[in-house]
Amino acid sequence: MASRPSLLSELKRRNVLRAGALYIGAVWLLAQVVTQLGAVFDMPAWLARWFLAAAAVGFPFWIALAWFYELTPDGLKRESEVAAGESIRHLTGRRLDRAIIAVLALAVVLLLTNMLMGQRRGLASDQVATPAVSDRSIAVLPLVNASNDPDQRFFSDGLSENLIDSLSGFDGLRVIGRISAFQFRDSPDDSATLGRKLGVAYLLGGSVQRAGDAVRINAALTRAADGSTLWAEHYDRPYRNLFALQDEIALAVAGALRVKLLSPASAAKQGDRPPGGNLDAYAAYLRGLAYWHDEDFQQAAGYMAKAVQLDPDYAMAWALLSGSRSTVAVLDNEPPELAREHLLEARVAADTALQLAQDLGPAHAARAYLEFYGFDARGALAECLRAVKLAPEDSTVLNGCGYTLTGIGKLHEAINLRERLLSIEPLYLVNHQQYARLLMATGRLDEAEKYLRAAESLAQSHPAWHANILVSRMTVTLLRGDADAAMAVAERAPERYRYLFIGLAAQIGPDHAAADAALATLLRAEDVAGSQPYWIA
Repeated sequence: MASRPSLLSELKRRNVLRAGALYIGAVWLLAQVVTQLGAVFDMPAWLARWFLAAAAVGFPFWIALAWFYELTPDGLKRESEVAAGESIRHLTGRRLDRAIIAVLALAVVLLLTNMLMGQRRGLASDQVATPAVSDRSIAVLPLVNASNDPDQRFFSDGLSENLIDSLSGFDGLRVIGRISAFQFRDSPDDSATLGRKLGVAYLLGGSVQRAGDAVRINAALTRAADGSTLWAEHYDRPYRNLFALQDEIALAVAGALRVKLLSPASAAKQGDRPPGGNLDAYAAYLRGLAYWHDEDFQQAAGYMAKAVQLDPDYAMAWALLSGSRSTVAVLDNEPPELAREHLLEARVAADTALQLAQDLGPAHAARAYLEFYGFDARGALAECLRAVKLAPEDSTVLNGCGYTLTGIGKLHEAINLRERLLSIEPLYLVNHQQYARLLMATGRLDEAEKYLRAAESLAQSHPAWHANILVSRMTVTLLRGDADAAMAVAERAPERYRYLFIGLAAQIGPDHAAADAALATLLRAEDVAGSQPYWIA
């Protein structure tokens, strides 16, 4: 009586093992394709997880198919129909072997390519990638205040910012934001250096002088690469024609660059101007805007309040009044009664701005801050999405909603906003720092450290910025569990942080006695223990 074949021999005879190897190899290959394409097209992370889950579910069905059916030159047939044809099974096995080899070879090539690209990225990890310079890219340098009165700089800066906003409305033109461009006020660098640092092909500069009822503006558009002048003009106009003059300059520059408005609505938008044309309201707004950028929100609120008093229909001033008042109420340690009063004033201002201009992005951003401060995460998310859709190039909107989305736990959405802001404000230290924190929170520590190093190399006009960067650098070392690196960061920290950082570094080190002693020292230092309860815990 013939012995019954074993399960293993039967699996081999029916080419089930080969079919299983082919399936696993194909899944490995496709997983690499999905992963690499996901990075290129910004596919959500769950797509790869669902693909692997589906592959795992499909594996038993594939094995069952291989057990009951045989691939023959005449197509797929039941195993019983080719029982006598062992030569056919041998032929099928050879075909499967060739398919397995081909799939594995492709998978290995993709794997090696990915590893090679990763090594190249690692070699360049000390530098933050700068975007390729587009032929249609421009930075508006701060117009020189040629007036005898230094107090008039707010006016020249305001006109520069208006040109930035106006040029952002032209199709295909990449315009660098105020924060990055204004770092080169009175810079001794030549045009090629400025263009390289800002990543642009063209520079717009000049001077502005306001004398009584007259405005005199000199403007020139130059090629950054060689400093040659593409366009230049001199304007002498009555001050009452200021807004028309701003439009004339923007259109002249766009004409020289051969770019067109995105849409007719873009020309009419000009949300930073009072709708009634009140130049006194506009001057108050520009003064408030200068304080806004200096992060003096108390002073900014005062001038924005004056602007809306002069022109009650000034929607942009209402929006920035709301943002200023809510920021002061939340961050300036005001007495509770005063903070509640300012938050109420901020809500009224945001509502007024939206009643006047329901499509004003900064007004929706101001409302988003209020929803966030009121612990309404859903409302904050909805308002930020609306704000970004309406004002996708507005640095203030992107930055503010970046904070808001981070605060409500929408980290990947916040990362997208920070990356968009990087393209507009490549030299904005705060954005580099906040982007690095988001990368840390999502486990991308090497990238986070790269952006923190970049932040350290940028101009640091605010005394707290350097300390904040060091806190983030310390956090990276703690997340890695690298006691030596943590101690190196601690030793270069400002005195107010040094003992705290030394204590934190000791906690992740091997010397438990030293860690206990460092913690005891911190607990005895009431100024540290009282002001840093999170780190102490």
